[in-house]
Order: sequence, then structure tokens, then C-alpha cells
Amino acid sequence: MDTHPSNDGFDSAATAQRLVQARRAAQALPDYPGALPATLDQGYACQDRAIALWGQPIAGWKVGRIPPAWEPRLGEERLVGPIFANAVQMPASGVAGRFAVIPGGFAAVEAEYVFRLGADAPADRTDFSHAEAETLVDALFVGIELAGSPLPLINELGPPVVVSDFGNNAGLILGPQIPGWREIDESRLLCETFIGGASVGRGGAPNIPGGLRAALVFALNRCARRGYPLRAGTLVSTGASTGIHDIVAGQHARVSFGSWGELHCDAVAATPTGDHA
Repeated sequence: MDTHPSNDGFDSAATAQRLVQARRAAQALPDYPGALPATLDQGYACQDRAIALWGQPIAGWKVGRIPPAWEPRLGEERLVGPIFANAVQMPASGVAGRFAVIPGGFAAVEAEYVFRLGADAPADRTDFSHAEAETLVDALFVGIELAGSPLPLINELGPPVVVSDFGNNAGLILGPQIPGWREIDESRLLCETFIGGASVGRGGAPNIPGGLRAALVFALNRCARRGYPLRAGTLVSTGASTGIHDIVAGQHARVSFGSWGELHCDAVAATPTGDHA
């Protein structure tokens, strides 16, 4: 899928190889492995290469916010990254999910609201409206995105770098469904994140710019333009609703979604995974 030209010394194939190797070896990269991608297209070219190297089915896509200061330069307000099928956890009620963090790398938990598509999106559509996007959805869940990378400063290096390394995603903990979500005002979808028993962030769906459906529309349109039209069963994680909260091995995270339940996560040190994650 690498259809984007590289320039300014950026080598998407070599960079993807090094990023994937670091993830598999559970080794941090103190510096970016090569020239920095200068554009989102370069970042997505690297991401496409890395997806092919990773060799796992994609179960969904995370949507992240591009900081406002970067928007004029990049021309977009969001980004996407793959969530691989073997990195989706659905623990039983009261059971903690597991976050294997790369020692010395980046690791954070993010409280999320997660759509699941019930129908295939038309492959030739790249201009969905909020209403059209909603008709494709069959469920809304609560969740925790496991944001992880071998690059400790991935967010400081900018959105093209974030995009290049799977959108800074390391998995998803999927929680209970929200019944009747279409009739619920998003202002009622509130949550709070705790690490080590201390509150580190409050928020909810109102913190997602444009609302949850705006994130869904972006994923549908952006992924279709890249040649990944979303299919029935695809998960779309809509964004960090209480913020991005750093975590290290040995810590425990909990996210309370009020009447829609709570999720738990134990961070542990990652170990090498061999040829596949």
C-alpha cells in the first residue's frame, strides 16, 4: 500500500523495518530510526509498510487528535492507526487487562468510546456525513486504548512520526456496550481515569472535538482514501476522552464510566515476541 513518494531523505521501508523490529524485541529507541517523516503522507507510507511487516489482521482503527498547532501545516485535525486483532482484549467484569509496555519507551492509557460497525462501508465512499456514518454502526462500547511505542518522545516528535509507528497504538481493552447509545446525549457519557488509585483525568465524550461521530466519520473517510475501507465488525476507537496518561510497568489503571461500568489494566514489562506480536 506504499503509494506515497518519500523525499527529504525519509525512507518508509527502512524506517518501518526498524520500528517493527524494536516493537518485537521490546527495545526502546532513544532516537527516531532515520530521517523524520515531514508529512502525514510520509507517515502513512511508513505505517502501510509496517502493517505489512507486522502480519496480523486489523480489527479496528484508533483515532487521535492532531494538536491544533500542527493543523495548519498538516491540513488535518485527526490521525488514524491500526488496532491489530491479537491486541484486542475483552476481559471479564472485574478482571484486569494487560498492557505490555516497552521499558524506556512510551506507554499511556486513554479512556475511549469505541464504535463497532455492523455493515461494510462502501469501498468507493470517502465523504460520509455523521448521519450516514451512524447507520453503519451496530454498537458503542467503553474501552481503554493502550498507547505504546518504542519511541519515548513519540508525541513530541510530531503527528507524522506518531502516524508512522502505528499511530502510537499497542492495543485496546474493550469493555461493556452502552445500550441505547443513539438516544443518549453525549454530554452524559462521562468517565474518570485513575492510576495507582489516584485520579489523573476526568472527561468523557464531550472532550472529543466535534463529538464521537466526528471521529467515526474521519476514520471512515481517511481509511477509505488509503485503501482500507471499513468492514462489518471493525472497531473505531474515537479518542482520548480524559487525556493521555503515562503509565509504567507495575502500575494499575482503572477507568470508571459511571453506570456503564469500569475497566482495569495492569502494566507489565514487555518481553520479546519473536516474528509476530
